[in-house]
Amino acid sequence: MSVRADAPLRGVFRGSVAVHRGLVTPDVLRGPRYRALFRDVHIAADVPVTHALRARAAAGVLRPGAVVTGRSAAVLWGVDLAEPEDDVELTLPPGAHPVRAPGLRVRRAVLDPHRVCTHRGVRVTDPVSTTVALAAALPLDEAVVAVDWMTVSGAAGLTAVRALATAQAGRGCRRARTVCALADGLAQSPQETRLRLLMRRGGLPAPVAQHRVVHGGRFVADVDFGWPAHRVAVEYDGLWHAEPGQFAKDRQRLNRLTAAGWRVVFVTAADLYRPEALVARIAALLAT
Repeated sequence: MSVRADAPLRGVFRGSVAVHRGLVTPDVLRGPRYRALFRDVHIAADVPVTHALRARAAAGVLRPGAVVTGRSAAVLWGVDLAEPEDDVELTLPPGAHPVRAPGLRVRRAVLDPHRVCTHRGVRVTDPVSTTVALAAALPLDEAVVAVDWMTVSGAAGLTAVRALATAQAGRGCRRARTVCALADGLAQSPQETRLRLLMRRGGLPAPVAQHRVVHGGRFVADVDFGWPAHRVAVEYDGLWHAEPGQFAKDRQRLNRLTAAGWRVVFVTAADLYRPEALVARIAALLAT
């Protein structure tokens, strides 16, 4: 078969197979037209490389039949818990031949077949079991962030996640139950989850997450965390507040809260590295 150099191959493909079939030459494959996702696994250079793409390539082409698990599974369910360049997490049956390749993290384990499904052409753990597995495996705060993200996104229901964590036994089950109990499925960003855990560890009274402030029968604002009895709110001030036009909207919103008798503590990423000072600031307002 002759090589058609003017017809770039689309989709993920095995380089050795394409060369053998005469679809591309080795020189062209090594040139700027294609990029390697893994050893012998290629795609056209103009295709944006995402973690989801790499996960599908790993489980669909590099190691067909492997199950995408962990953070990589979360990405396939629409929750960006992994960066594009992070290792793709795969699970193989205990007796499978091991796969060692740069860019992969492969383990061999028995997975519940009822918790594995096919999604966009590759096998992946379902959203609920993916969430529980992350709760058991990640460091505490990051695990709570993962559970909150998976549930807020709608990928998995918090009730179902907690039920599965309660029913499971074995390694990591206690950690999973603790993490799922700490998650609230309300945080609008990972930093909000980290802030909530920080305030909890600081001994502050539990706030109402995503509290709706109403004054005189009229809607004022939704705040990240509120103590209605004290009319104190805590807001995480993320980068999106710097977007054009957002400053004026934030000021108008703050004016409405102030007119309703509320005091607001704005928290930035830097404040999370000074937890004692932040907790003291909030506690002082709650005490007045």
